[in-house]
Amino acid sequence: MKKVLIITYYWPPAGGPGVQRWLQFSKHLPKFGLQPIVYKPQNPSYPIKDASLDASQKVRVIEKSIFEPYALAEVLSKSNSKTISSGIIKSKKKQSWKERMMLYIRGNFFIPDARMLWVKPSISFLKDYIQNHEIETIITTGPPHSLHLIGSGLKEIYPELQWIADFRDPWTTIGYHSALKLTEKSKQKHLSLESYVLNSADQLVVTSFQTKAEFEQKTKTPIEVITNGYEEISVDAELSENFTVSHIGSLLNDRDPKILWEVFSELIEESLVFKDFFELKLIGKISESVLKSAHEAGLKNFVSVVGYLNHKDAVESQRTSQMLLLIEIDKPETRGIIPGKLFEYLASKRPILAIGPEGWDVGKIISETHSGDCFTYDEKKRLKSYIEKSFKAFLNGKLKAGTKNIEHYSRRNLTQKLTQLIK
Repeated sequence: MKKVLIITYYWPPAGGPGVQRWLQFSKHLPKFGLQPIVYKPQNPSYPIKDASLDASQKVRVIEKSIFEPYALAEVLSKSNSKTISSGIIKSKKKQSWKERMMLYIRGNFFIPDARMLWVKPSISFLKDYIQNHEIETIITTGPPHSLHLIGSGLKEIYPELQWIADFRDPWTTIGYHSALKLTEKSKQKHLSLESYVLNSADQLVVTSFQTKAEFEQKTKTPIEVITNGYEEISVDAELSENFTVSHIGSLLNDRDPKILWEVFSELIEESLVFKDFFELKLIGKISESVLKSAHEAGLKNFVSVVGYLNHKDAVESQRTSQMLLLIEIDKPETRGIIPGKLFEYLASKRPILAIGPEGWDVGKIISETHSGDCFTYDEKKRLKSYIEKSFKAFLNGKLKAGTKNIEHYSRRNLTQKLTQLIK
């Protein structure tokens, strides 16, 4: 059986979306005659943990200790360290001097990211492992994008090695880069490292069509779009008796759909029936500013903040909800962000209400799968009409998604597509 070495930072007990992609790929790879070997940190600092996740027993796991700057930063401020490492960054006006200092240090002293100190020890460790175990293909997955530097280092030692670089998110155009207080020198270093990785790898894999288009302007290396996907999970779940609209996952500061809060508020004022049945459920890490925004719109008594749920419970919540929310930052650079939860939303077969930038890749997928509707931040009238129509269907017991054509987003079929790239 051919061996494939997967270099990843996120692995159980890590929770959140970063772990799901390669956890599921690794479960299906043996079905196609490939032996996955996962290399991960021995002592990682995960902002979220999920004890419900486990790997296949067919996956071989090797590990090496890592120096974690975030663990050191917790001495200065545990709450700020956890918040920043999970991607929730406050607006400039609300940042304390500690937060501003931590962001500056993170952005300019740890390039490309806080896991850069794992690169050299990993190359030293893996160069012998690759030779001793006859590894022919390695796959690096980021963020953290420093893991791609492990790939480039191993490729320099073994030019005949096939290296596939998997980008779950873009690099220099990722949403939080603008908040890291990067100097011009740091920006150029990021661009230089990105260019080196894009042009050194044998194959690039991205999760969105926009990211592929972006990278095609920067490299001639072959690029394949393999989105995230869904795993078939059997869950006994009854629909909520309320008109429950749920968002599962993090809602960061810039991911604040004030237009949606306004529409909900207007419908509450205009209809006692809507007021009696409506419930907004926020599951996951929610920034203070987003929650404040919802409260200021008059939704305080209608919002349930559940907090982080393990993966199984999150899937159950999706399938009990009447509608599912998907929110993205309203910026051109986020058009290529396709959250992993979209595909689990598809599998739940509940109507999806998505709000994001114009030209968002998510809109294309929702349209093709007939799974809901996608709106920009200036389509208030159409958004309100859609929610009113959905609520009427709910009252008549007929609210459902017409979801179809989602089979190619199953984890098994996506893994088969991945195996076609492995030589």
